[in-house]
Amino acid sequence: MTSIVLHVACGATAAEHPGQPAGAGQAQNAAAARWPALAQAQRIAAANGFAGVPLLAAAQAGQRVVAVGDHGAVLLSDNGGAFRQARSVPVRAMLTSVQLVDAKRGYAAGHDGVVLGTQDGGDTWTMLRATPGEEQPILALYFTTPEHGIAVGLYGWAIETRDGGRTWAPLTVASGEEADRHLLHVFASPRGTLFIAGEAGTLFRSADGGKSWHALSTGNKGSLWHGRALADGTLLVCGMRGHLYRSHDDGLTWQAVASNTTQSLTGIAELADGSVAVVGMAGTVLRSADGGKSFALAERAGREPLTAVVADGKRALLMSMDGPLADGR
Repeated sequence: MTSIVLHVACGATAAEHPGQPAGAGQAQNAAAARWPALAQAQRIAAANGFAGVPLLAAAQAGQRVVAVGDHGAVLLSDNGGAFRQARSVPVRAMLTSVQLVDAKRGYAAGHDGVVLGTQDGGDTWTMLRATPGEEQPILALYFTTPEHGIAVGLYGWAIETRDGGRTWAPLTVASGEEADRHLLHVFASPRGTLFIAGEAGTLFRSADGGKSWHALSTGNKGSLWHGRALADGTLLVCGMRGHLYRSHDDGLTWQAVASNTTQSLTGIAELADGSVAVVGMAGTVLRSADGGKSFALAERAGREPLTAVVADGKRALLMSMDGPLADGR
């Protein structure tokens, strides 16, 4: 396996980052010559609010929203509307997951086994891990603390760090017939219970910080793309063909919720007024005013492929394969 571990943003010098290994920038430049996905992300034209920029995931800490996507795109907003591009991103790989663990520290991950870290709320990023040439993209990551994180991918593959992404070790999530399930999203309940949403309607639950996992079936065979805990402890997961499930007992049991759509659902957010927004393909937006017990369906006129949603007060900020969008309210 080809593994690259760098702790300095591409293009920066050791003098600009005291304590970082001398020559790290040169090492990454050499790697980028062989693997273009490891080259510094290019600047994106901001015309029409970054319309046309494919975005796959978004995270929020306070007023700061960070959205990530293809070609190393990282967009930032502090006012729920105007976005700008991050100043420095050391890859052009497709970024599939992002998390802010606090107002300053965060992580992003994606194809080529890339894990990036930020110490300034997403303005600049440092390469922590990459495995170019390997067919094992990171589909999701989740940090329980600034130091402890889990990343997951295809065929049951998972890795874990306990030092803020500097080193990673294999993590066994499942065995037997569940061992090769694609692992698609990681989230936690307010009690600290961890969940991995996977294919074939399978959820994996850990009550001990990821040391051991128990497989749960929702009863359908469609992949589960996203999960979220609400403020009152209610858990929601969503996925293919409009499947939506709710748990009120910390994920021990799950009940199907009518979505009134067959479009795949990709993201969930709880807004400031306690309402819930769920988004999906073909401009699908579901809204709930009763904690996820029932949803009303709307479809955006543009039928954009929606990939993620974050709260901006009582508004929902939508991310799509066509860039960031307003929710129309």
